Amino acid sequence: QFELAESGGGLVQPGGSLRLSCVASGFTFSSTFIGWFRQAPGKEREWVACNTRVGESYSDSVKGRFTISRDIDQNTEYLQMDNLKAEDTALYYCASYDPLASYVTEWCPLPHYYHYWGQGTQVTVSS
Repeated sequence: QFELAESGGGLVQPGGSLRLSCVASGFTFSSTFIGWFRQAPGKEREWVACNTRVGESYSDSVKGRFTISRDIDQNTEYLQMDNLKAEDTALYYCASYDPLASYVTEWCPLPHYYHYWGQGTQVTVSS
């Protein structure tokens, strides 16, 4: 059974940092690639970042502030979020990227290339 579980969300002040974790179970993590999405109340789901076989990719709204990384031994993908802004407030999800698409970074923003999704972790940026 394939599962993804996010954690690390919380309440943080503008300018602060959080690190989200996405623990994968049931996957061969070394050949599993993860994307991060978020959804704010009343808004559509938005792609944030992804890790692929050929590198990382970030949305323009988080580039330079967020960093994706992985610990294969821990089956965990991380999203380090720095200089957080109020507009980063959302429910954050991790999802497993289609292995057949994992050489194509340009497809990362497209949700239909992801197969398994976690339940999400809430990030709230507020003073």
